[in-house]
Amino acid sequence: MVTKPPFKLSYLAPKYWLTWVGVFLLYTLSWLPQRVQFFLGKLLGKLVYRLMKKRRHIAEVNVKLCFPELNAEQQTIMVKKNLEHTGIATFETGMAWWWPTWRIKRTLGSITGLEHLENAASKGKGVLLLVPHMLHLEMTGRVLGLEKQGIGFYRPHNNPLMEFFMTRGRLRSNEFLIGKRDVKGLLKALKDGKLCYYLPDQDYGRNRSEFVPFFAVKETATTTGTLLFASSNNCETLSLTSYRDAQGKYHLNVLPALEDFPSESPKDDVTRVNERMEQAITLAPEQYMWVHRRFKTRPNETDPSYY
Repeated sequence: MVTKPPFKLSYLAPKYWLTWVGVFLLYTLSWLPQRVQFFLGKLLGKLVYRLMKKRRHIAEVNVKLCFPELNAEQQTIMVKKNLEHTGIATFETGMAWWWPTWRIKRTLGSITGLEHLENAASKGKGVLLLVPHMLHLEMTGRVLGLEKQGIGFYRPHNNPLMEFFMTRGRLRSNEFLIGKRDVKGLLKALKDGKLCYYLPDQDYGRNRSEFVPFFAVKETATTTGTLLFASSNNCETLSLTSYRDAQGKYHLNVLPALEDFPSESPKDDVTRVNERMEQAITLAPEQYMWVHRRFKTRPNETDPSYY
């Protein structure tokens, strides 16, 4: 269990000075009006599109694979918008970590489906909330935290100083955090009736995965880790959709629990998980993290890489 970490004098060492500069810059910019930050984020995204060709290529491949119904021009437009949203996400991180509650409330468009969380709580059950890697994920957690604080299941940062700021920022909307290797910790949180976030939509390799459809890609490596946590006797598995509208308002919707989940068929179960992820992503596909190599693990190890 990760709670609010203390400050350490070692963070003042020269090896962290560049990190301090970056954090100070992000913190300072986070106090600008939201529309100004989004403008700067779009500019940053345009630079990413031009300069970070490897990341752009990954997004291009993912969009081409997932949306073959779009023509080449439409795919290019989506990739450009996606990288603009990637730039905006940098500034959204600062908003989520440092904005006061009153300012966060002004960005709330809507939160629906909270009755599904309340229903699980009334039974004394924990909730495994499936969430896709939307680019505004940091703000999603902060906004939902206005109504219901949860438990973040996360990968600790390699940089101890960034871990310090990231943890303190995320604890603005979470009771505590659990490192991704602490499986027992997450199972205990579910047993204790907690709301736990889980992101099942990335490629975690061949081990403990099933190959099932994800958009137009018929065989996509999908983790079965979801089923391990969902099998907890004191747990219901729900999912969350979220998007940011043109006015900068965030809209969240908690979907009902998956019934008879997990079943006796892991392949069918993770197919249902991917369907929930697609349902969420389709609301605003340009706001999804397409720069991740979602299809790096091929069904056969001898298959050529997409990337």
